[in-house]
Amino acid sequence: MSGGRMEQVKVTRYVTPLREGGSLPGIVEAEDLGTYVCKFRGAGQGTRVLVAEVVVAGLARLLEVPTPDQVVLDLDPEIARYEADEEVQDLINASAGLNLGIDFLPGSFGYDPTSAPDADLAGRVLWLDAFTANVDRSWRNPNLLVWRGTLQAIDHGASLYFHHSWSGGPGDPARFAAQPYDASEHILRGFAPQAAAQDAELAARLTDDALAQVLADVCDDWLDPVPGAETPEALRERYVAFLAARRDGGRAWLPAPEMAS
Repeated sequence: MSGGRMEQVKVTRYVTPLREGGSLPGIVEAEDLGTYVCKFRGAGQGTRVLVAEVVVAGLARLLEVPTPDQVVLDLDPEIARYEADEEVQDLINASAGLNLGIDFLPGSFGYDPTSAPDADLAGRVLWLDAFTANVDRSWRNPNLLVWRGTLQAIDHGASLYFHHSWSGGPGDPARFAAQPYDASEHILRGFAPQAAAQDAELAARLTDDALAQVLADVCDDWLDPVPGAETPEALRERYVAFLAARRDGGRAWLPAPEMAS
C-alpha cells in the first residue's frame, strides 16, 4: 500500500464520532500521540472524497490559505471490537487500511460571519473554492474555523466534482475549465473584489510542477482506476490536466467583483 508522500501513522484509539456531516468522520488518537479527525475510506462517498481533501489542502497551502495538517492513518479493524455503536463498528470494518487524518485543532471555533476576516485571505479562500468548484462553504455550512486568531479552511471533500463522473472514462478537462461557479450562497462572496484582484498572482502559483507535487501526496490506494487511466500515475496526470485547464482557460468561474454588493 502506498501512502503518497504524507506521514503515515497507526491509529491507536477511536475516540468519538463527529455527526455534523453525512460521512460520519471520527476523532481518533494515533501512535505519534496526535489527535486527528479521521475521514474514512469506507464512508458512503468513497475514496474520491479523500483525494479531493488532499488535493485542495495542497492547493490551499500554495495559495497561503491556512488549513489543518494532514497525515495518512493506518487503521486496524480490530479497533472496532471496542466500539458499542454498530454504525461506527461497520464504518471501521469497512475502512481497514489507509485513511485520511486531519489535525484536530484544540480550542478552535466555528467562523462567525459577523466578524470581519482578513480581506485578502477571505478573497483567497473564495478564489480557491471557485477554482476547485467547492459547493460546500455556504452560510448554512461555512466549513471555516478560527484557530489562534487565524481563519482555517476545512472540509474540502465537496470540491473537484468532475472526478465523480469518471466511471466511463476520465472526461474532458475543457468542460471543467469553462464551468461557471455559483458563489451566490458562498459565505465569503462579499470578498469577490479581493479574489479578482489576486487572480493573476494566485494562478501563477499553480504551475504544472506545483500541481504535480500536490498530486504526489495522494495515496495510490485512493486512486481508483478508470477507463483510460488505469494506474495511479495516469490518474494523477488527469487531475493535473483538469486543474491546469481551469487555470489557463477563461474566467467563467471567477466570482465577479459586483457580487460584493
